[in-house]
Amino acid sequence: MPSIATGPLLDPKNDYVFKRLFGEAPELLVSLINDLRPDLPEIRSVEILNPGINAEELRGKYIILDVLARDGEGHAYNVEIQVRRYGAWHQRALYYLARMLAHRLEQGEDYATLRAAVGIHLLDFDLFTDTPEQRAQALWRFEMRDARQPEVTLGNRLQLTLIELKKADRLGLGSDPLSAWITFFEHWREEQTMATIEHAPIQEALNRVRQLSADEEARRLAFVRERALHDEVSLLKEAREEGEQIGMRKGRQEGRQEGRLEAALDTARNLIALGVLSDGQIAQVTGLRVAQVEALHSADRNETPR
Repeated sequence: MPSIATGPLLDPKNDYVFKRLFGEAPELLVSLINDLRPDLPEIRSVEILNPGINAEELRGKYIILDVLARDGEGHAYNVEIQVRRYGAWHQRALYYLARMLAHRLEQGEDYATLRAAVGIHLLDFDLFTDTPEQRAQALWRFEMRDARQPEVTLGNRLQLTLIELKKADRLGLGSDPLSAWITFFEHWREEQTMATIEHAPIQEALNRVRQLSADEEARRLAFVRERALHDEVSLLKEAREEGEQIGMRKGRQEGRQEGRLEAALDTARNLIALGVLSDGQIAQVTGLRVAQVEALHSADRNETPR
């Protein structure tokens, strides 16, 4: 029988731990999908499409360790947890989901046989906070619907579910399986709280966390992943601060608006040279448009993209 941790438990919101939990246990992933999307037909089995984790993924910045799966009907699922927020988060989620959908139809198949691409993203941050209505909702389900008549839909072949974990926890928990999973991800360290949850998949997930926590190699790799994520946050913060400082200096010399633009372009060139950020992420850090960043790849040093 696998050893059980007696020390601190690994965080299931660490995406390395998350992928080990659900990427190595298809039956547990089935329970998670069914519980988080009770409006969908129940699935009975899944095939994990990306079970492995390599060292480059653990150390690589701006990589999210997700779980890709396919059920018996051919529908695809992208299940992931995110602890950090990107400025271009929406674009990334939509792009990834659309790419999944494009692979649901085999060559020669009729469009009527198109299988669904389902994204399920657990967010450990608040994404929608602009209005009181947004702050009072933590579960979001996006599909293709008409803006004026939302009851008119193009179906649910392309769908994205977002769960803001911290917000859901603050809003209060019920007794349904979804709430039990929220409790698991937010309160896994609290033995008394976890002992009150009777939902069997939650107890199975907790036992798997204990087993992983007792594995020294798993603990080491979880730390490697956590350190890479901290480095990523630091790099973005330093790049943003560098751009602000250069902008202030040049703003005093050349005028605030022009100085900020030149500073942003200089920072973008430096980040391109580093080769660790995408154009979208560089645009997020510098405040430039993505088209401006793309133009820098081939623009002459003396030419200022507009």
